[in-house]
Amino acid sequence: MSAEVNDQRIIPPPPPGIQSRSLRRAFGDMAAGLRSRELWLHLGWQDIKQRYRRSVLGPLWITIATGVTAVAMGLLYGQLFHMDIKTFLPYVTLGFIFWNFIQNSILDGAEVFSKNEGLIKQLPAPVSVHVYRNSWRQLIIFAHNIVIYLVILIVFPQPLNWTVVLVIPAIALFVLNGIWVTIVFGILSTRFRDIGQLLTTAVQLVFFMTPIIWTTDSLGRQTGEQSERLKLVELNPMYHYLEITRGPLLGQSVAFYHWLIVLACTAVGWLMAILVMRNYRARVAYWV
Repeated sequence: MSAEVNDQRIIPPPPPGIQSRSLRRAFGDMAAGLRSRELWLHLGWQDIKQRYRRSVLGPLWITIATGVTAVAMGLLYGQLFHMDIKTFLPYVTLGFIFWNFIQNSILDGAEVFSKNEGLIKQLPAPVSVHVYRNSWRQLIIFAHNIVIYLVILIVFPQPLNWTVVLVIPAIALFVLNGIWVTIVFGILSTRFRDIGQLLTTAVQLVFFMTPIIWTTDSLGRQTGEQSERLKLVELNPMYHYLEITRGPLLGQSVAFYHWLIVLACTAVGWLMAILVMRNYRARVAYWV
């Protein structure tokens, strides 16, 4: 009789945390988030409306703020570096527009979960809904800002050619990178709140290290060591991200290695995102 009892021992189920740590659940969350597009499309647009609620111009302030900054910096640094304003102003404007996309994807992505604590706890939705919501919001801001370039293009025409169509896959890569950045930094900074502060400082530093308000040619003329300094600049991944987007819109050819570096960064970033989603997706609701 005792042997029968021993053979019928009940094995307890594995802890919930272990069950949730699977690639199937991680990919399932991201797929469910995509199917909930009506939700994150609405939430992303509401974020823009809430930011400029009760203002006369509303979301147009996005365009005005970026336009004033880009034109002021273009005129100032154009004089300092003795650059032709007809080519330098479009260069700086596009640099600011695409840099804002990168910067906001990182900084807003790091706070996307902590700022939506109530919604995450009350709304039974996939974690990825808030990730797509952030990327959609950055696309809306980008659409407002690109109007500035169109205006400058009318004033200072650029030698555009068929390569301008390459900006479409480049923007698609920006979106893909914005998604993995939001997943990685958003989830990790929810657990470790210091990461958000570190990112703010790091992004400001990278801004000055990236050719946005200066060009690699002007750097070479001042130092007399253009090739050596250019090698240092190329260690910055943001330089390559700007090259694949800004180059086609300025009528410039983009070297293929810029695309390879961006694709490599995207692949590595997505591997990190999948790992983070697999291990920590289920804990976001507790960490917020």
